Amino acid sequence: MKHSIMLAVCLLVTALAFSQKKYYTKSGQITFNAGTSVEDIDANNGAAVSVFDAATGQMEFAVLIKGFEFKKALMQEHFNENYMESDKFPKAIFKGKIVDIDKVNFQQNGTYPVTVKGQLDMHGVKKDVETTGTLKVNGDAVASNAGFTVLLADYNIAIPSLVKDKVSKSVTIKVNCNYNPLAK
Repeated sequence: MKHSIMLAVCLLVTALAFSQKKYYTKSGQITFNAGTSVEDIDANNGAAVSVFDAATGQMEFAVLIKGFEFKKALMQEHFNENYMESDKFPKAIFKGKIVDIDKVNFQQNGTYPVTVKGQLDMHGVKKDVETTGTLKVNGDAVASNAGFTVLLADYNIAIPSLVKDKVSKSVTIKVNCNYNPLAK
């Protein structure tokens, strides 16, 4: 009986310690497409910082706007100076939660569908967003994938009439991260 109680306590402590595991990345990939049939406008930022808590589902992302890279240098310059005003609004931040985190078994390899809800703070505007994605568990590592669309007007990002046919009014954003356990 004494051994059974000790075993139960050990299992509980182990389960609690595991359930409080946090994951992080400093190299999350965020891509977006704002192009039309007239012009391809794609950019990539491979330096998104993100943390999520496997116990609560709480998560945060931060990305420097100037870190987005375009195929054409002039697009990058216009993006930072005219559209995103990167000196005034240097980063975009998402704070939210994986609402169905309890459906993810971090002890079993596999791909799990999830729903994420939170607030995107971009260009000085905070808006609620919700999307679906996946968490792929592989040993201690977790990969996430999600995508969503935002309207530029919702974030007070104006499109000059000169290029209105080249820039989409909505932007498709994709987020891919490879997380590792955060050391305590």
